[in-house]
Amino acid sequence: MQHWSVLESMSHLKIMEGNVKGGIDMKYETAEQLLIKAKEAHNKSFGEIDCNNRLRKSQKGVFGHVIEESHFGYEINSNSEPDFKDLGIELKVTPIKQNRNGSYSAKERLVLNIINYMEEYDKTFETSSFWKKNQKLLLMFYKWLPKVEPRELKIVQSILYEYPEEDLIIIKRDWEKLSRYINEGKAHLLTEKEFEYLSPCTKGANKNSMREQPFNVLKAKQRAYSFKSSYLTSIIREMVESEPLTYFSTKQELKQKTIEQLLEEKFEPYIGMTRDEMAAKLGVTITPKHKSFIPSLISTLLGVKGTKLDSIAEFEKANIQFKTVRLQPNGKPKESMSFVNIDFHEVAQESWEDSFLYNYFSETKFLFVVFQYDEQENLYFKGIQLWQMLEQTIETDLFAYWAEIRRVVNAGIKLEKKKRGISNNLPGSKFNGKFHVRPKGKDSNDKVSLPDGQMITKQCYWFNADYVANLLKGEE
Repeated sequence: MQHWSVLESMSHLKIMEGNVKGGIDMKYETAEQLLIKAKEAHNKSFGEIDCNNRLRKSQKGVFGHVIEESHFGYEINSNSEPDFKDLGIELKVTPIKQNRNGSYSAKERLVLNIINYMEEYDKTFETSSFWKKNQKLLLMFYKWLPKVEPRELKIVQSILYEYPEEDLIIIKRDWEKLSRYINEGKAHLLTEKEFEYLSPCTKGANKNSMREQPFNVLKAKQRAYSFKSSYLTSIIREMVESEPLTYFSTKQELKQKTIEQLLEEKFEPYIGMTRDEMAAKLGVTITPKHKSFIPSLISTLLGVKGTKLDSIAEFEKANIQFKTVRLQPNGKPKESMSFVNIDFHEVAQESWEDSFLYNYFSETKFLFVVFQYDEQENLYFKGIQLWQMLEQTIETDLFAYWAEIRRVVNAGIKLEKKKRGISNNLPGSKFNGKFHVRPKGKDSNDKVSLPDGQMITKQCYWFNADYVANLLKGEE
């Protein structure tokens, strides 16, 4: 199944405008010409490309301005049409980062055009400002590197992108949901958590950037259409790294049901079975102590046996991370829930809005696959729950947790030798009743450096067991 289109056969596409302020008059008659021109920037730094000294300014979007003006040779504008309007192609310059395993992912969401609530309310998807401007995208990726001057960063890849039909079904559904909010006078209640691929991210100088909305005197936060970083990462995986993703649902199923409904449908027949009964019915070898056992169980249950969960298209694009939860007979989780190890150097320098914690929990949905022990230690499947952290929790409890970690790190973590090892003053399980920090490494010798030069056993972000129990009860 072809999931994308690289527009290189679109010779019927005609001319584009090219009058430039301080640049060169360039015309791109076809998409092929445009892509060839884009690739001329590969392995060039922004400093080499910048003809108009744009990099003196640090405002967001400066990289895009450099490419627009100095490389393609057209005047910067905020028009509602695509940048290359006669080709119907919008240009986006966006950062990617290299992961520890060598693969690449999007560093941030891809912000598109501002949502004008007063003009968008009476549109259809096909006449919306989103579709008018972003039907086809020229994506130019630059490699982000920490502590590297902006002028030294380099363009590494360019692609021309059209949405696969499976994705367009969900993107259109996301747009229709947003449109309902506007038409019901509820634009002020919009949050990103309810959207799968296309989401209304906040966009403004600060949290006080507001806009009028129709059908309500209350003003709403200024927002822009955006693709979640997970969706952009899926494009990178498929088109840049040639790593195919597998859909567990059909186009027809996606037209009729949401991802959550499809997941519930797939898992429902197994509720009440023991873990081993599930494995036997699905033909999965029973190896409960092996880390791949539950993921293998899930991929087989979803009808894509042998596919890694992070290669399932709907999971990758909607940023759905799975977590196994094992409950004791009394309903309390058997243990706290761990996430990723903490990069203390990153925490010391990052702002809240750019922090790992803020972006991870703002964009990630969790598929809790829940099992429960009975009194005889048999493990039964209880069901699934798709959960995303509330915006209020992110801005209060999660922020306080992040701020305390950052404060302690920048003040210098106090390490004290005890009989059972070395203690520290990072937030413990009693900090706010929800989150804590504790070690997660191979052993006590598995250490990382701190900004002040000390060494510490690898530490991890954790949810308290009681907090997980409350989430499963819907009591957040």
